[in-house]
Amino acid sequence: MTGARIGLTLGDPGGVGPEIVIKTAAKFQSLHSRPVLIIFGDGNLIQAEAAGLGIKLETQDYPSSGMPEAGVYIFHIPAGTKKVIKGVARKENGAASFRFFEEAVRSAGRGELEAVVTAPIAKSAWGLAGLPWRGHTEYLSHLYPGAIMTFWSDRLRVALFTHHMPLAQAVREIKRDKLVGFLENLDRSLSRSSSRPKEFAVAGLNPHAGEEGLLGREEIEEVIPALEKARLSGIPVSGPYPPDTVFLKALDNPDVLVVALYHDQGLIGFKLVSFASGVNATFGLPFIRTSPDHGTAFDIAGRGLADESSFKAAVELAVELSGKTGKDTDG
Repeated sequence: MTGARIGLTLGDPGGVGPEIVIKTAAKFQSLHSRPVLIIFGDGNLIQAEAAGLGIKLETQDYPSSGMPEAGVYIFHIPAGTKKVIKGVARKENGAASFRFFEEAVRSAGRGELEAVVTAPIAKSAWGLAGLPWRGHTEYLSHLYPGAIMTFWSDRLRVALFTHHMPLAQAVREIKRDKLVGFLENLDRSLSRSSSRPKEFAVAGLNPHAGEEGLLGREEIEEVIPALEKARLSGIPVSGPYPPDTVFLKALDNPDVLVVALYHDQGLIGFKLVSFASGVNATFGLPFIRTSPDHGTAFDIAGRGLADESSFKAAVELAVELSGKTGKDTDG
């Protein structure tokens, strides 16, 4: 049986994306049991980057028809520039990173990929290119309403009720019906996963989870009623817990996933313990999408110093969630 077909996007050409993609693909190509890896990006850029890193990457052109065998393929998408300038957000690089991502998502939407693993993009570069989305998840939410941003590591698992929006707007989003719908979607998305947590521990919004209304009424008026309704549907939710202690409940406990109500509430705790190894996984899609939990690292781009551990973990999680091949993570 052909292994999982995993699309890898290069990310921003001026960041560390090409480097970590190439380093990861090189490690996978030496394994006995490996997936089909398709790199969506400029083939000339990929080969030049590999040569600069001193890596011999054995690739083939992605076939226009038929089922590819295990190996590394290039789905060539021109970057639109002959010379890539590293270490800075540029309009041309933002446009190229979006084209790489857009084509991979199209392919996955047609059922040609089990998963898409995205290298980091620069949100500022997408803005310079005139793109209306703040990042990968916002674009996926545009195509697939209800997309859920989650973060996974060996030590902690977190799902975000809201993600890239101003804090004042995130607070306005905390309504019981929206929270119930989110929990139902999260529960449904994880229902087929062997890594499914047994408990969704929901953080409160206010200090001490509102202290019974003394420090805010959002828990009483919106969060608690939502959790009560979700429990009646059989969803394994608990809380709301004080935001400063909920992570202690989930740390090193794979049975518990923290539901954070806004971006930094979830990501400060997660990145503190899993910055180098964390994986961002988007659920609520007809395919799996994962990515490393770090950015473009413009400060070290082009110097060969990028650590590919998080991107490799993202590929491994995508393979695991696809259920189409056994694990072999030597190398």
